Amino acid sequence: MFRPAAIFIGLRYTRAKRRNHFISFISMMSMIGIALGVMVLITVLSVMNGFDREIKNRVFSMWPPVTVTTMSGFLENWPEAEKIIEKNPSVTAVAPYASEQAMLTHEGFVQPVMINGIDPAAEKNLSELANKMVQGKLTQLVPGSFGIVLGEDLANRLDVAVGDKVLALTPHLSLTPAGIIPRSKRFTVIGIFRAGSGFGFDAGLAFINISDAQKLLVLGDSVTGIHATIKDVYRAPLVSQQLSESLGPNARVLDWTDQFGAYFHAVSLEKNMMFFILMLIIAVAVFNLVSTLVMVVNEKESDIAILRTFGATPRMVMMIFIVQGAIIGVAGTLLGVLSGILLALNVTSVVNWIQHIFHVQFLSSSVYFIDYLPSEIQSSDVIRIGVSALILSLLATIYPAWRAARTIPVEALRYE
Repeated sequence: MFRPAAIFIGLRYTRAKRRNHFISFISMMSMIGIALGVMVLITVLSVMNGFDREIKNRVFSMWPPVTVTTMSGFLENWPEAEKIIEKNPSVTAVAPYASEQAMLTHEGFVQPVMINGIDPAAEKNLSELANKMVQGKLTQLVPGSFGIVLGEDLANRLDVAVGDKVLALTPHLSLTPAGIIPRSKRFTVIGIFRAGSGFGFDAGLAFINISDAQKLLVLGDSVTGIHATIKDVYRAPLVSQQLSESLGPNARVLDWTDQFGAYFHAVSLEKNMMFFILMLIIAVAVFNLVSTLVMVVNEKESDIAILRTFGATPRMVMMIFIVQGAIIGVAGTLLGVLSGILLALNVTSVVNWIQHIFHVQFLSSSVYFIDYLPSEIQSSDVIRIGVSALILSLLATIYPAWRAARTIPVEALRYE
């Protein structure tokens, strides 16, 4: 089978011989170094993707991507606004809400809270609150019952359980014979939910029926605003702009990036920094590859000189050593990609096994939102890492190959 001379000779130079075992060992170390760098980089970025996914799931399971309200804080003709929002092709579900900051008290315990008045039937299409109930059911929030659903941490801080009574104090004032006092209402705890730590949902949210919220907040038939879910949460800023144009200047359209954008920006920034920092591992292996090829060039000077006398051009000599370096780079990259994907797919099991064997806990849900190491492989990351490693490997061959091409046959054979 015909093979170009440069490829044939480059392949022969990669094989170990009796007198160059050390160089072959260095070549092997370079290949392993590239593989390790690629493997670590794929695994780390997959773990960062896993954390990003878990944060998104945690946020969007409780918080709608788009919120429509007004500067005054209440929306009067909300059914008409709801119809306008539903016409947007990106919107999948809408529901009105009524919310206000309040204080909950129980037997001397006082906690600040955001009270959200919701329609339990419509809330199933907006969030996973119904699936996160650990006690009671969301459907028990019926109009006029003045029931309330608390987060688990909030219930613990108030020392309440299902069936207990809590007093809600709002900033709205009522005129009584005793003077002006905050408007208050006693609610019965009918359920407790657990959304998980990290964003304060369990400690700062409480849900009541929207009809009860309208009475508590003296809204009449008005609501605070409308929550909406969309097909692609990453298009929330664009959808918000479209809704703002459709609803007019009195509408105030917010999306999840206004409140939680900093979290995702931090994860994205950390991921990019990890990529560049861990690329240094591959760069170190690539420098080792440069040293290997320089030693090969020094050892093969006489062979290069003989090839030149047989008619080999400087270009052909360069290609010989570029092929040799490329083989090491390609082999190391492929080995690293395969091992990186394998490790990233099993990193959760591996870490859990290590924790079980050594009786340690690497992650605490109170600090990292979760108590396990998540992982999500993205093809774009694998391609970017593989291409970067190949480019660095090819760049590493340029100087040794150029140096080999400059070999002068007469000087190289003078002492042979």
